[in-house]
Amino acid sequence: MGTPELISPRSPRVTAARRLARRAFRGKERRFIAEGPQAVREAIAHRTGGTPTLIELFATVEAAERHTEIIEAAHAAGVRVHHADDKTVADISQTVTPQGLLGVCEFLDSPFEEILAARPQLVAVLANVRDPGNAGTVLRCADAAGADAVVLTDASVDLYNPKSVRASVGSLFHLPVAVGVPVERVVSGLRSAGVRILAADGAGDRDLDAELDTGSMGGPTAWVFGNEAWGLPEETRALADAVVRVPIHGKAESLNLATAAAVCLYASARAQRSPGGCRAVSPA
Repeated sequence: MGTPELISPRSPRVTAARRLARRAFRGKERRFIAEGPQAVREAIAHRTGGTPTLIELFATVEAAERHTEIIEAAHAAGVRVHHADDKTVADISQTVTPQGLLGVCEFLDSPFEEILAARPQLVAVLANVRDPGNAGTVLRCADAAGADAVVLTDASVDLYNPKSVRASVGSLFHLPVAVGVPVERVVSGLRSAGVRILAADGAGDRDLDAELDTGSMGGPTAWVFGNEAWGLPEETRALADAVVRVPIHGKAESLNLATAAAVCLYASARAQRSPGGCRAVSPA
């Protein structure tokens, strides 16, 4: 087989994909870039309205040869595949070390009402989280812990920021995510759905270990995580049913956002799967 024809760097499709690095264009087109084999693989498998979330795929010749199963899956799903040189892919990616595979995807966030209607048992709420890498990493942690949804409030970073998408490592395609919801509405909606609201804060008056010991964490729970630098404002903490701190047993000053989120979400996941928890398997 000969070398496939490469798309021109001046192609309108390349120009359109490159523009998705900017939030204004992502919002206008309701499209975003997913980069790397894992994210592209998940984007092909994910469906929005019965069609793949992935619209088109840009691949270097080397990446296409290394990931033939992804290229074949894209073709089978009816996704248009463009072969491109390294520079063209790098220009779209805008990363230092692009991975050779870039997918243009449709927005996939869910209405907050749909998340409530599904009666979630474990939810991660990102309130005033501004760092895109942190947002994507918390989403990945929530996915790994078996959370039912993630909600980004209206004061948080753009879910489709390229750094957020990369940091989620494909988890963006695994669970419902609502965006742009005021924190007051998030809390009131979840509470009405029977979900207990816990605010994670280093200055919390409750200790996570003590909460686990009391057996109070086995029910439906939403964890609210705040800004990386200043945590949760008092008005947000006041909305919660409890403000909980992760205990520091050593000499570290604090935990970063993603680490604290992982600890809290896994604590809830274990409690919910223990006997008497809301996810515990009933005896046959």
